[in-house]
Amino acid sequence: MHHEFVLSKQLLRSGTSIGANIEEAQQAQSRKDFLSKMSIALKESFETDYWLRLMRDSLDLPPKITTILRNELEEILKLLTAIVKSSKK
Repeated sequence: MHHEFVLSKQLLRSGTSIGANIEEAQQAQSRKDFLSKMSIALKESFETDYWLRLMRDSLDLPPKITTILRNELEEILKLLTAIVKSSKK
């Protein structure tokens, strides 16, 4: 039970950090600031995927749940990757 709590807490932290950094990026004071916040959101997306995979593999979660969440996260990763790449130009 404790193991499950630790993983859930990490997943919640990284998952909510994605949105928080995107919100901050929308209020960026410069292009550099925008890129920094979006890059952090992208990194947090990869971390969130890590926690989802770890939970799937160690907690025997139903594959359907993690598949749906990871598919949604993949779309977020694609969008953030495109934003970061285009902002670097």
